[in-house]
Amino acid sequence: MYQPEVYGIALSFMILSMLCWGSWANTLKLCPGYRFQLFYWDYVIGLLAGALAWGLTLGSSGGSGKAFLADIAQASFHHIVLAVAGGVIFNIANLLLVAAIDIAGLAVAFPIGIGLALVIGAVSSYLISPKGNPLLLFGGIALVVAAIIFDAIAYRLREATRPAMSRRGIVISLIAGILMGCFYPFVSKAMTGDDAPGPYAAVLFFVVGVALSSIPVNYLLMKMPLDGRAPASMDGYWHAAGSWHLWGVMGGVIWCTGAIANFVASQAHIVGPAVSYSIGQGATMISACWGVFVWKEFTEAPSRSKIFLAWMFVLFLSGLTAIAVAPLFQ
Repeated sequence: MYQPEVYGIALSFMILSMLCWGSWANTLKLCPGYRFQLFYWDYVIGLLAGALAWGLTLGSSGGSGKAFLADIAQASFHHIVLAVAGGVIFNIANLLLVAAIDIAGLAVAFPIGIGLALVIGAVSSYLISPKGNPLLLFGGIALVVAAIIFDAIAYRLREATRPAMSRRGIVISLIAGILMGCFYPFVSKAMTGDDAPGPYAAVLFFVVGVALSSIPVNYLLMKMPLDGRAPASMDGYWHAAGSWHLWGVMGGVIWCTGAIANFVASQAHIVGPAVSYSIGQGATMISACWGVFVWKEFTEAPSRSKIFLAWMFVLFLSGLTAIAVAPLFQ
């Protein structure tokens, strides 16, 4: 399998991860009127396709470790269970995040949900594998926490006329963030120790966990939507436009590409999972840019809301910069 060991290449993988994780949700925005629960079935198909495609290409080339199929065969049951469990936790968090995007928009759901996930995931991953300058790493995390608070304030000011919906969007984003921050340590542990799979095989096991848990969890959300709308029916899926199905699959492939890049970078000896995960969750900035500058989610917001939003960007960028350079000052 291919495994970068030079920090510059590993950093490029982490940046790719950030771009993919911050951009995949645009595919949902490109399907106006398509219920997110129905979109999610196509998204899962895309995850499976992406995991297999990268595993059979990059995961089967290069001189590091075992090739993709051999790696799958030698993985111990314990490590497989850890990766699958990570996928289950991620899936529940991601479904809640997509619901929050539907309610509050990209510029709100991602900074609150993924920002909180960054804090939880980075701290727990650091405890498992302490790599990177702790002052820079945790100082950057503190700035990210401040950015989350500023973004929540900006959203509440924007939704001053709809306090109930504003509160619901923030609460769902927070729950999604807590769960999203818990999945990465499972994946990190799954790739650690004897008979542990490499990152390409780990992603496949992870995605299997996502797919298996989607059947009961997404079905429940179809019957009991969090946005207060009527239950979603599979008839809507079968009658959806072909382009909507394509965008759903593309969304899954894009997210999976980010996961491959992130998990691979986390195994580089100079990086470690805490730094790789933290930079990958810089996806928050990417998604906020999409929401603010492309989808115009704050066009009609009051000026005070926009001031808090601007400071959110400053704090997030400062925090991510500190996290990115942490491996260079160990």
